[in-house]
Amino acid sequence: MRKFSSYGPVDRDIHYHAPREELIESAYIQLVGEHPEKGGHYITVWAPRQAGKTWIMQQTLRRIREQGDFEVGIISMQSARKIGSEERILELFVRRLREWFERELPDIRTWDMLRSVFSEPFFSKPVILIIDEFDALREDFINSFANEFRDMHIMRKNETEKPSGEKSCLLHGLALIGVRSVLGIENVSGSPFNIQRSLRIPNLTYDEVGKMFGWYEKESGQKVEPDVVEKLFYETRGQPGLVSWFGELLTEGFEDYKPDSARPVTANDFEEVFAAGLNVLPNNNILNIISKAKQEPYKEMVLDLFRTDQKIRFGYDDPDVNFLYMNGVIDREGRTKTYIKFSSPFVQKRLFNYFARELFGYTGKLHEPFEDLGDTITEKSLNIGNLMRRFETYLRKNREWMLRDAPRRKDLRIYEAVYHFALYRYLCDFLESGRTQVWPEFPTGNGQVDIFIKYAGQIYAMELKSWRSETGYREALEQAARYGKQLELSEISLVLFVEYADDASREKYEKDHTDAETGVRVRPVFVETGN
Repeated sequence: MRKFSSYGPVDRDIHYHAPREELIESAYIQLVGEHPEKGGHYITVWAPRQAGKTWIMQQTLRRIREQGDFEVGIISMQSARKIGSEERILELFVRRLREWFERELPDIRTWDMLRSVFSEPFFSKPVILIIDEFDALREDFINSFANEFRDMHIMRKNETEKPSGEKSCLLHGLALIGVRSVLGIENVSGSPFNIQRSLRIPNLTYDEVGKMFGWYEKESGQKVEPDVVEKLFYETRGQPGLVSWFGELLTEGFEDYKPDSARPVTANDFEEVFAAGLNVLPNNNILNIISKAKQEPYKEMVLDLFRTDQKIRFGYDDPDVNFLYMNGVIDREGRTKTYIKFSSPFVQKRLFNYFARELFGYTGKLHEPFEDLGDTITEKSLNIGNLMRRFETYLRKNREWMLRDAPRRKDLRIYEAVYHFALYRYLCDFLESGRTQVWPEFPTGNGQVDIFIKYAGQIYAMELKSWRSETGYREALEQAARYGKQLELSEISLVLFVEYADDASREKYEKDHTDAETGVRVRPVFVETGN
């Protein structure tokens, strides 16, 4: 019986996987060529980590090898990450080729000798080469390799009358695998490495995820409820490494969760596993994403993405956007106008939790030891309005030390997200109890932050916004009402962060609003930030 596997390329014989035949066919056609006698293409293969790049190319290699018309190899340059010498890079490259093809190849010490490796008498057939972890190389080495590969490509194109196997250079097809689509080379003037010859490995589709779990059902005899697949796909957006990771956790368990194969896997099982994945279980994919998101200067953009007033345009030529996109932190949405969003709700939640803990790991004294909290919390209910007023008072009293080192925008204003992190940490500590759950949600991937509290069997939803204008306020009321309807709630709180709110403004705008279309009651409440 197969297993789910989330680390490294999957084994088709022992792991559940999506066949991805169309992607493999596309890679095959590009490397072999639409007209093989004229040569194949030199391409880049890219995607964020744990997206299945290496596996796709391994399957492509297998198919090409079965055809028998080419000598095909796959090597990795991962160990070149710390090499700083041109001579050592070339030595490693040739050594990897010798190991794979099991033959003697010439020693090369300069870049212009590279083409001699792919010629007679060392090869008797056209060669298709796949280089994994190519972007582990230093940028100047990437460019040097690219220049030589470009010359080989042009040389072969110039010998139009010769069959592929009789050309001076026998490198028929080439694939460079990395997390960056450009791999530092696609802007080289005249380079064959351009976006038309680039193969992006997308996330799994909903159907592909469903078929993987259907495969598990067939082999194990254990039913997986449809809600599990829906929730898993929603939270991961089909990211292959995360899908398989949650598959592992659900079917094999971990220290605090022992699956019961005698009954179906339910939505409640997923919620339990997901909570552990969100809060306590390590995952190399997520740790890598966090390590990229917290780096300067990229951290500024990540914090800005949590803003609720407007979306940020996606620009592929923006180096910060490019870096975060290629490393799986963000994705894009829209067609004619493209905007940035987080790559998945799970990634966004993990980042939210990380920054909240980083900035507000210590929240200080939340209230006096014997203070009467009856206006805010009772055995049966919460008063969200009073809870927000308590947070506002807490923020005012502790602002100086809490926000002293808070990240600021270029205009020196504190990022909007910082207040959301502060509120979340405050709620977690204020309501700390086995009876209470507090968690953030991000329904759109950008432009909307909600905090949910489950207390005494009730769900309390708070949509967080920053005050911009009266028009924005009216739109926020309607949006909150629609969201409340979607959640099947009769009321929802609209928490509006504002620098200053006088008594007249509070009297005018902190009034319950019942939406005529949905019937949902929206309860607005201001929180002064004093930014």
